[in-house]
Amino acid sequence: MLTLYAHPLSSFCWKALVALYENETPFEMHLLDQSTWGAYAEKWPVARMPALEDSDRKQFVPEASIIIEYLDQHYRGKTRFIPNDADAAREVRLWDRFFDLYIQVPMQKTVGDRIRPDGKKDSLGVEDAKRLIATSYGVLEKQLGDRAFAVGDSFTMADCAAAPALFYGAKNVPIDGHPKSAAYLERLKQRSSFARILKEAEPYFHMYPAGE
Repeated sequence: MLTLYAHPLSSFCWKALVALYENETPFEMHLLDQSTWGAYAEKWPVARMPALEDSDRKQFVPEASIIIEYLDQHYRGKTRFIPNDADAAREVRLWDRFFDLYIQVPMQKTVGDRIRPDGKKDSLGVEDAKRLIATSYGVLEKQLGDRAFAVGDSFTMADCAAAPALFYGAKNVPIDGHPKSAAYLERLKQRSSFARILKEAEPYFHMYPAGE
């Protein structure tokens, strides 16, 4: 039995969910909110989402990238998220880190700043974060070329990372002027695994601290 500790609006939780839905891997969702956060923090004191608990193998696996690698190793399905070839695997991990560190993390900076109280906001930090996201769009534009996916010719962990990163990234820094990246995002939104995530998140979108 697999249990995913997650929230329906979390971009990093979406990343793990894409992998689970891609291979139709059976699992239960454990919703993290104020009522469940304390118990979760006892399991994982860092208290960051998501984490996967495997009761059969007695494993508690935090961090979205590590969850995906765990699934690829122990619950393999039709979609392989990490290639067997070492060089190709390294390329996938590189672009997985790219989407997380250069789009998702700065995106969270811009969103988090909106809910800071007056006098505690970090306008300079937000400008830097938005600049990094915009730069990353340009890097991605060159990487995509004629590719349908981020790396190689198949869906990988890099695409699991790209879907939530670009979805939320585009809500904070327009992706206009990067047609290949914008088209890539639309392909990801149409993919059944990510489309399901967006549908399930709809009842929660009113909680998202959108900008002006």
